[in-house]
Amino acid sequence: MANESAIFFGQFLRSPAVTGAVAPSSRRLSAAVCVPVPERGDPVVVELGPGTGPFTAEIQRRLGGRGRHLAVEINPRLAGHLSARYPGVELVVDNAARLPELLAARGVAAADVIVSGLPWAAFPPAHQADLLRAVVASLAPGGAFTTFSYVHARLLPAALRFRRRLGQAFEEVVAGRTVWRNLPPAFVYHARRPRR
Repeated sequence: MANESAIFFGQFLRSPAVTGAVAPSSRRLSAAVCVPVPERGDPVVVELGPGTGPFTAEIQRRLGGRGRHLAVEINPRLAGHLSARYPGVELVVDNAARLPELLAARGVAAADVIVSGLPWAAFPPAHQADLLRAVVASLAPGGAFTTFSYVHARLLPAALRFRRRLGQAFEEVVAGRTVWRNLPPAFVYHARRPRR
């Protein structure tokens, strides 16, 4: 874990707006974000911005060898680390805004669950909109989308804009409890029933 933290922090120093955090997410936050991953069946789970893999580990644990797990990471260094650690994950080094095309190229019609580790509040308005459109277009009608936000950033204009956009993109958006044992503390957004 210390090595992962060092890798993550190094990537943050290189590109803070893309990495978005100084440390990987905690196990408690990972568990809260991955709640929608089904316990049965063979779901398609897509992970956006896996970084060093805290959500990846939780998704893999919940899937237990079932279904399909695709991860989209834009940072080649983080992607290389993740690929070596989780060879069973279908890793794509690309921009998550291209998600519909990336899934189509792999024969995936839609995702049952999309889990995001992307730093939404760090993105400019146009990029936020592009990413959210890609999520909605890639999610099955009964699918779930989860992401998180840091407590300290909750009232920043970009975070408020993202929350409004979530409400426009999904019929149901629920904010979970604060996960205090994360650096920094964070809370999870659970969104269902994408609006087409």
